[in-house]
Amino acid sequence: MKKTFIFILLGFAIQASLAQELLQKNIEKFSRQDSLRGSITKERAWWDLKKYHLDIKVNPLDSTISGSNTITYQVLENEKKMQIDLQQPMQISKVIQNGKQVSFQRVGNVYYLNLTEAQTKGSIQQVQIFYNGKPKVAVNPPWDGGITWKKDANGKSFIASSCQGLGASVWWPNKDHMYDEVENMLISVNVPSSLTNVSNGRLQSVKKLKDGTSTFSWYVSNPINNYGVNINIGDYVSFSEKYKGEKGNLDCTYYVLRDNLAKAKKQFKDVPKMLKAFEHWFGPYPFYEDSYKLVEAPYLGMEHQSSVTYGNGYQNGYRGRDLSGTGWGLKFDFIIIHESGHEWFANNITYKDIADMWIHESFTNYSESLFLEYYYGKEAGYTYVRGLRNIIENDKPIIGKYDVNNEGSGDMYPKGANMLHTIRQLVDNDEKWRKILRGLNSTFYHQMVTTKQIEDYLSKQTGIDLSMVFNQYLRDIRVPKLEYSVKNKQLMYRWTNSVQGFNMPLKITLNGKDELLQPENQWKSIPLSNNELKLVVDPNFYVESLNVRE
Repeated sequence: MKKTFIFILLGFAIQASLAQELLQKNIEKFSRQDSLRGSITKERAWWDLKKYHLDIKVNPLDSTISGSNTITYQVLENEKKMQIDLQQPMQISKVIQNGKQVSFQRVGNVYYLNLTEAQTKGSIQQVQIFYNGKPKVAVNPPWDGGITWKKDANGKSFIASSCQGLGASVWWPNKDHMYDEVENMLISVNVPSSLTNVSNGRLQSVKKLKDGTSTFSWYVSNPINNYGVNINIGDYVSFSEKYKGEKGNLDCTYYVLRDNLAKAKKQFKDVPKMLKAFEHWFGPYPFYEDSYKLVEAPYLGMEHQSSVTYGNGYQNGYRGRDLSGTGWGLKFDFIIIHESGHEWFANNITYKDIADMWIHESFTNYSESLFLEYYYGKEAGYTYVRGLRNIIENDKPIIGKYDVNNEGSGDMYPKGANMLHTIRQLVDNDEKWRKILRGLNSTFYHQMVTTKQIEDYLSKQTGIDLSMVFNQYLRDIRVPKLEYSVKNKQLMYRWTNSVQGFNMPLKITLNGKDELLQPENQWKSIPLSNNELKLVVDPNFYVESLNVRE
């Protein structure tokens, strides 16, 4: 008996050790570099971005980028140590302010500039940063990004950037945190004259040089986030149209590889359809001054502001598949609709910290169903968004860790969309819901926001305290479950599998009659005429249900 007991204790010890090991593996560990990248450091906080002039040469022959970024900024506090981000293996070679060289030190992916000029509070200053190197090659763009260096079918260079999450500092030096956006930007890109570079904003000039290269200069007149800045280099041809929108004529230009022109003219008809639907739901396209461009890229696509990239193979769905499994996802080109939806949620309304990335992805994923609803009716949109539940994993919270450049679960796409769809059911007024969505884009026009700002706005505008709804769907991984039973002519019901205090109302059909339940974590009851029970939960609420007597 004694020997057996020892073996049992040993078994428990081994299990405990394994459990602890598994627990440790699930704990995300962050480094000093994560904090320097993801937080508003003292060396960032004292200066406010005003303008960038990114002036670079892209050399396809050796996959290098070289040039400079001139940063115009306003001094907020009298400090002289400035943090600039540039990821290895790229390197800064020289820094100039007012004609004088500035010394600097490198700490991993961070450079500290030791400014010697007087940094008087309120003054406008400039610093020019020269750099060069071979930037990280994108492994699986746009998720694991960097620079993609490819060739088209005719053997010509086909190059593009993609860097959300990873950071724009993977290919150019900047203040690489989302909290501070430049007010405007000039992007000058020198490439071989046989190629065209397309970047954000409007094309200002093309200068052909004697060395067989050309410099394309693009001006962005609206605030822009760092990861939204892009280069797209290829043997492009273009066509254009004017969309008559809520703010007048919007210039729409499409850049595609030479061999794909005919396919693009057919497939890109989704663009004016998208603009019409999204202006209806969200308000005017946020960047009329900078135009709208759709640019073919050597990867799936990305929401670069006013320069949306496209690589979906000129087919409907997501690479030809319907992510919802309902058939409705094949009615539109996923990349055109989704990535363009980010012009409202990502480029207009931008998260301050990547932990709040759901603000970009949940609303934009939800926009796909609104596009369908606009053209095919409410049931089409509803069916689509419910179908997306099949790809929800509930692996970790949607909100990530703050101040360390950490995003939450990929569930921010389908689960976040279904959370918003659920909130719409609580509002139960389609026109009010549309005004709320449009109000988001006008209230937070060209702003960086936090989750709290969005939560507070939605609670105020809906007239519903949604705090427990957000806690449940954004900060917890469980799907709330309605438990119910009938006893002595009483319907007994409560929320389980939920956060403490979860009290979301729920639409049901009870014995053929529509009802609005008000469940809480404790058992509640309502009278029935008899002990018969047929309860159906409205499927548009992202919840589960269980008859505990079955």
